[in-house]
Amino acid sequence: MASVTQHQMQKFREDGFLVLEHFFSPEECDSMRSSIQRILDGMEVPPHCRTEFSTKEEEQLQAQGSSDYFLTSGDKIRFFFEKGVLDERGNFLIAKEKSVSKIGHALHAHDPVFKQITHSSKVQQPGIGGEVTPHQDATFLHTEPLGRVLGFWIALEDATQENGCLWFIPGSHTSGITRRMVRAAQGASTCVEFVGSEPAYDDSKFIPVPISKGGLIVIHGEVVHKSAMNSSAFSRHVYTFHVMEAEGTNWSKENWLQPTPELPFPPLYT
Repeated sequence: MASVTQHQMQKFREDGFLVLEHFFSPEECDSMRSSIQRILDGMEVPPHCRTEFSTKEEEQLQAQGSSDYFLTSGDKIRFFFEKGVLDERGNFLIAKEKSVSKIGHALHAHDPVFKQITHSSKVQQPGIGGEVTPHQDATFLHTEPLGRVLGFWIALEDATQENGCLWFIPGSHTSGITRRMVRAAQGASTCVEFVGSEPAYDDSKFIPVPISKGGLIVIHGEVVHKSAMNSSAFSRHVYTFHVMEAEGTNWSKENWLQPTPELPFPPLYT
């Protein structure tokens, strides 16, 4: 894989994202998909999804269990499901491999295949400092100063307009953010809350960014992007992770994702 060119760097600075086709080989993509299948084969539905609730207090306990499961997932491999795929007792209503929306948030630490991909020399290049509604990653992963987070979005299969490719508003990374998701105070009814408001985005400004299997999209933390519903009969598996420029950067203690003594944020360059 050739290093990023000056022209590509300029394109990234202008648009807030950069498409690098064929960044990973088909074999690397298949290896990641095989790892996911192995993980799914051993998956157990978390307890808070398994209990049938009959009282409001029990429902609150379920919500708290779900919140704790999410907030403590930063150093573990955990499963997050699409809506309506489990019955009240936690039994699958569809094939379980089709029921999972996301696996997170520490594949890069605990699975050898994903660890190798995340820390591969390809990723360590110098120079680039269900439906997902329009958002900016920095809303959820806030740093001071801003502009220190990059998303890496790897297509493990072809991503098309039909199966839910990403859409971007080019150049939308230059105006900062107006909304943050923060950890809620203890005792609150939800585990996180939003501070500020999301502006109404003009749908006509979004452009689709289809990409082939093995392609990588590098995403500025403040560029506005979304993905549409998968309306096809085909899956759209991706692997995503984020990197932060650590030097001179403060990771907000209000972010939902926090390093732990068991798993501090690992350096990209090891």
